[in-house]
Amino acid sequence: MLALFSCSSSENSPPVNPPTDTVPTNLTLSTNVQGISTNEPYGDGSGVVNLVAQATNAVNYEFIIDDGSAIQSTDGKYQVTFNDKEGIAIHDIKVIAYSNTNNSINLTKQVTVSFYNGAAPVWADEFFKDGKPDTNNWTYDIGAGGWGNQELQTYTNSTNNAVVENGILKIIAKSDGAGGYTSARLKTENLKEFKYGTLKVRAKLPGSAGTWPAIWMLGNDFDNVGWPRCGEIDIMEQTGTNKNEVLATCHWYDSNSGNTASYGLKTSISNAASQFHVYEMQWSETFIRVFVDNVQYYEIALNNNLPFNKNFFLILNIAMGGTLGGTVPAGFTQDTMEIDYVRLYQ
Repeated sequence: MLALFSCSSSENSPPVNPPTDTVPTNLTLSTNVQGISTNEPYGDGSGVVNLVAQATNAVNYEFIIDDGSAIQSTDGKYQVTFNDKEGIAIHDIKVIAYSNTNNSINLTKQVTVSFYNGAAPVWADEFFKDGKPDTNNWTYDIGAGGWGNQELQTYTNSTNNAVVENGILKIIAKSDGAGGYTSARLKTENLKEFKYGTLKVRAKLPGSAGTWPAIWMLGNDFDNVGWPRCGEIDIMEQTGTNKNEVLATCHWYDSNSGNTASYGLKTSISNAASQFHVYEMQWSETFIRVFVDNVQYYEIALNNNLPFNKNFFLILNIAMGGTLGGTVPAGFTQDTMEIDYVRLYQ
């Protein structure tokens, strides 16, 4: 007779439950750019971004920056400093959240950051908001009449002639289809006026013959004393016949001769219509200097006899024809000056 016996042993004991396989959930990532404000929606130019990641059941985080660096963080916090060239840059930031069983989830977020070489500007327009130019910064000259230079255009305040799109201010000169032209002349008069400092304007110029683009300034007493007594600083002008040069000029009234006086110089430029260039003025009590892409080509010494020791306002425009625009071809339809930014440093 076969007898069966049963006995207990550790091998037959109920198994111990394995550790719970935990997976993180609800991962979020906030990217706080340092110095964001109404005027500086992409930060103060330092490139500093504070990262905060949170997830349920996470015990460790890893930040992976698009430059290839990877940083571990147990509390989900990290401060990264980007070091791009001057301008606006978009970066990808990936965060991975790990559980105590080394399961993970991840997400990637883009952050847009602004950069300035040195101190941040005291005033800038980066043209972030689409639509009409910011009315806190810009107003318009309106109308026709030649503007003292036999110009052909009529200036309007229409978005057909001045509009912000995708971070760019576009000043558009157009044929009206009836032998005339419309354009825009934006100015900071009574809004943003300043004396001395460094002004930088990053721009792409119209390439069509007959267009006369300008980045320039008038003294804020223009309405009282008129031109040229108010003084004029032309940071950039380009004729309608030579698109491979730009000009810088100062104009004023010479009380000794009773005539208008001026001093101007020109420099060669390549791809002005197809590439952005930085047009820069450095202005102090003793000089005005003008640069293209950090290369100086103009300087005038200042003294108390010249009207350049007071506040001025900025003007951006395209004229058609006139003394510098020349002949407009019969087939002209439209062309554009694009402004990436305007920045004033003091």
